[in-house]
Amino acid sequence: MTLDRPWLRQYGPDVPADASIPDGSLVDILTTAAAQEPDRVAIDFMGATTTYAQLLQQVLCAAEALRRRGITAGDRVAIVLPNCPQHVVAFYAVLRLGAVVVEHNPLYTQPELAHQFADHQPSLIIAWDVMAAAAAEVAGDATVIAVDMTLALPRLKQLLLRLPVARVRAMRAAMTASTPGLQRWRDLVSSMPAIDDAVPGPGPNDIALLQYTGGTTGVPKGAILTHRNLVANAAQSVAWVPMLKPGAETFYAVLPMFHAYGLTLCLTTAVMLRATVVQFPKFDPDAVIDAMRRRPCTFLPGVPPMYPRLVEAAKGKGIDLSSIKVALAGAMALPPTVVELWESATGGLLVEGYGMTESSPISVGNPVSLARRPGSIGIPYPSTRVRVVDPANPYLEVEPGTAGELLVQGPQVFVGYWHRPEETAATLLPEGWLRTGDIVIQDHDGFLQIVDRIKELILVGGFNVYPSEVEQAMLGLPGVAEVAVTALPEGDHEIVGAAVVASAAAALDPQSLREQCRSVLAAYKVPRRIVIVDQLPRSIVGKVLRAKVRDTMLAAPGD
Repeated sequence: MTLDRPWLRQYGPDVPADASIPDGSLVDILTTAAAQEPDRVAIDFMGATTTYAQLLQQVLCAAEALRRRGITAGDRVAIVLPNCPQHVVAFYAVLRLGAVVVEHNPLYTQPELAHQFADHQPSLIIAWDVMAAAAAEVAGDATVIAVDMTLALPRLKQLLLRLPVARVRAMRAAMTASTPGLQRWRDLVSSMPAIDDAVPGPGPNDIALLQYTGGTTGVPKGAILTHRNLVANAAQSVAWVPMLKPGAETFYAVLPMFHAYGLTLCLTTAVMLRATVVQFPKFDPDAVIDAMRRRPCTFLPGVPPMYPRLVEAAKGKGIDLSSIKVALAGAMALPPTVVELWESATGGLLVEGYGMTESSPISVGNPVSLARRPGSIGIPYPSTRVRVVDPANPYLEVEPGTAGELLVQGPQVFVGYWHRPEETAATLLPEGWLRTGDIVIQDHDGFLQIVDRIKELILVGGFNVYPSEVEQAMLGLPGVAEVAVTALPEGDHEIVGAAVVASAAAALDPQSLREQCRSVLAAYKVPRRIVIVDQLPRSIVGKVLRAKVRDTMLAAPGD
């Protein structure tokens, strides 16, 4: 068994080689959870709780409301919401009808929303009322339903938001807004009966989700994910962390549920485990630490920059973090220093995982044990196979220890891009092998280390320059707090460019930085252009947006 999957030797005794994947849909998982743990709290939103029985009932009533609005199997329904109970209800209600959820960032601009709406043509848009009016202007023929998430708060907090105090008014304005002319979610679903059991639900192979790719290097594309893809990734995640027990865990949803990472762990995996999910509309270290007093966390998925901030906030408030057994970091590299800090503060484990929207998203993770290797993204998940191949010939595998493109195969791999057959054919090879576009090195034990992305590779005078290598070298220079490296055009060839953020009180000079780079990098790797910036553009989960870095550098005056 380990001949074609050498990484299985690194699995713990309780981690199976292949995950047990339920045959049903995501709706079936919620129905099962409500039947097995009806009185367990499913959602805690600022102290307001919803049990699994209540959640299922709300989903069935919302599904009936959507059915009466004409939503049927295959229709796309856009959800444009932060983390809140209404988001969970809307997600599962759409799925109950066999319709397709399309998640959107509620902080997107009108042009960003307009592009995605035009691409998938939604029949209905369920939007946060703060930006619902803006969404309505680019909605086309779709109806917009406005959601006031403050109605999910505890009654006392709702009353406090009405106080005529400047600070409270600002807080209320950040959470809700008037939406004249738009129907409201509560009016749509209130007093609605549960949907009739005779109304067909989805099957495992039906499309559940269109999830737009991050667009860190270009225009986002809609990845088509089936119920089986998402159920499989939830089952794989459960199998990967065997110390998490069904009906006994508390997940903290500090990641946005509209993002593939937060969706899989806090909207699907949590339900499969019948866990309580404590929701946060945005990441606020103080709010997270305050919630630890009320309902201690046991599992915390996040991104690396969150963990030092939480340790600092916990120390400042005198809060014990030892209830957190496992923390999972993704979306960007996890520095070993952050691992040491977190594990010292909590006594639990912090491990890195890897994935992409097209794999639901997780395909690789560090073992949740002392076998983990900080600095590595880990080994393939249960039921997952990988290959490392020549980027110019994805059918030719390279030797262990040699850099190559990572290919992934498994039940979590998507079925293609929405209305983009050419991109699908270029990304999905025969037998379901997904070209990730990431350059990795795999050792003889199966552990993988990211080198860089193919699309971010810079070709200088016939030599390959990996941006991450240049970034790591520059981060070791005095006064450099952050750096992002990208290719810049110069005539008919490329040069290396670097956007640099200075550390506090540091005065950086591009020419001096270049001179220092020459002592740690080969001459062709030294950035020809260096621009000092106040901050790097990042996605909602903190990943650097290289396409925007490039645009910023092209617009900046020469150094």
